[in-house]
Amino acid sequence: MIARADVDDAARRIAGLTRLTPVLKADAFPAEVWFKCEFMQHTGTFKARGALNRILASKERGELDSTAGVVVASGGNAGLANAYAAAQLGVPATVFVPAAAPAVKVRKLEAIGATVVQGGAEYAEAYQAAVEHAQRAGAVYCHAYDQPEIAAGAGTVGTELLEQIAGVDTVLVAVGGGGLMAGIAAAVEGRAQVVGVEPWNAPTLHPALAAGEPVDVAVSGVAADSLGARRIGDIGFAVAVRTGVESVLVSDDDIIAARSLLWNDYRLVVEHGAAAAFAALTSGGFVPKAGERLAVILCGANTDPATL
Repeated sequence: MIARADVDDAARRIAGLTRLTPVLKADAFPAEVWFKCEFMQHTGTFKARGALNRILASKERGELDSTAGVVVASGGNAGLANAYAAAQLGVPATVFVPAAAPAVKVRKLEAIGATVVQGGAEYAEAYQAAVEHAQRAGAVYCHAYDQPEIAAGAGTVGTELLEQIAGVDTVLVAVGGGGLMAGIAAAVEGRAQVVGVEPWNAPTLHPALAAGEPVDVAVSGVAADSLGARRIGDIGFAVAVRTGVESVLVSDDDIIAARSLLWNDYRLVVEHGAAAAFAALTSGGFVPKAGERLAVILCGANTDPATL
């Protein structure tokens, strides 16, 4: 569980190490709509915030061995973010990825300075190997989303948003494992409503709210590369329940159309997972009230521009 105080601590801890990402006012909507351009963050996603906070907090507690460094299981955005954060803070990073991880992602991780260990057919095997390595080597394990410092660091997107847009009423944010949603919901608690947006083909929050607890789900579809968690994290679920996060589902077609519109109308290049938040608005899945002031979190840009 995290609260606003945890996000405030994270903001102080990572100050000067992350970019203050801009906001852009959208047009052609009856409501006032703003884009929070977090895809412009270091490594192309919000995840650098949580990675930096996790590593710095571990250092403050005396848990960080400068020789063993940090370890993460992810060939995607979390891997890139933690490799980047470790390099900025001068500690080694080891990233475990499945054997089938694309060579381009492996090269990108190595270019940042990470040691990449490939093995196993699925992410679950890479995760288990990473946890064992952390225990054996004394490295700090950085989860992709379900750790307090990771979620609180991500929540600094929300504290920035409150400073940039006066009187924001509602925040639309994509949900995978739930770290970003949890962080933002904690940051804006009592000030704005958070709406979690998920693909129909990869929902984690929606079935968890229905069941009253996190549940395993099947994952597929165009946004599975970034919103491909098999279940909502414990932190994400707890914060969603406490703060009353609403859930909206969108189709793959909705996501594709929203991503194309962001490019065609605004020249914004985002990944499908990031476009999911905007798809709630463009598809009619979320209908704003008259005079409502909305913020849409565009959280990542690690995508192939050719598919636009």
